[in-house]
Amino acid sequence: MIILVAWQLASSTGIVPKYMLPSPVDVVSAFINDFPLLMEHAKTTLTEAFLGITAGIALGFVIAVLMERFHLFSKSVYPIIVLTQTVPTVAIAPLLVLWMGYGILPKITLIVIITFFPITVSLLEGFHSADPDALNLLKAMGANRFQCFMHIKMPNALNHFFSGLKISVSYSVVGAVVSEWLGGFTGLGVYMIRVRKSYSFDKMFAVIFFISFISLVLMFLVSYIKKITMPWERIKKENN
Repeated sequence: MIILVAWQLASSTGIVPKYMLPSPVDVVSAFINDFPLLMEHAKTTLTEAFLGITAGIALGFVIAVLMERFHLFSKSVYPIIVLTQTVPTVAIAPLLVLWMGYGILPKITLIVIITFFPITVSLLEGFHSADPDALNLLKAMGANRFQCFMHIKMPNALNHFFSGLKISVSYSVVGAVVSEWLGGFTGLGVYMIRVRKSYSFDKMFAVIFFISFISLVLMFLVSYIKKITMPWERIKKENN
């Protein structure tokens, strides 16, 4: 609240020129005036983010399971996975647009690249942290690898998975916006490029806060899904 008041005073009194830093009132006004247009662009961005994060989860899960099952595969693939995260997103995006065009495919591909890593790493850590005594007990009772995986390793990895998913959902929105900067017809990234070229910085701030709000909502949604999926965690907290 104090930051907003100071921001408003700095802009209103001319300490900082409005063309450099529009006031919170101007930003809210721009958001309200462009609300229908923002919703239209947000629909495209969220569609890209949803498809990308879904594919990223599927890819991350498959890779994590294979890395947990096959040690040689893990040693071979892990450096490549890390390498994909060292290349800047803004460097990959133009290549994807060049190879795949200006449609939705390069945007989804970019989102998959930046979201599957947290999923893979978190799941792999969850698999490896499974209680060895519980695994040995299940094996002693005649359980096979699949049963050990489903009854011990998978439930143990859920907590790690949702931690990685929180990171990935925020990355998915940012990845969609970045990919839209380099080509597209609709989306919040396209909207940002248009308002920047027209020097409408009040609208620029409005869409920035809107993107942050969407990311926070998605993270809270993941937390809610986690509570539903893992009721024993809530019971454990209540007992403590």
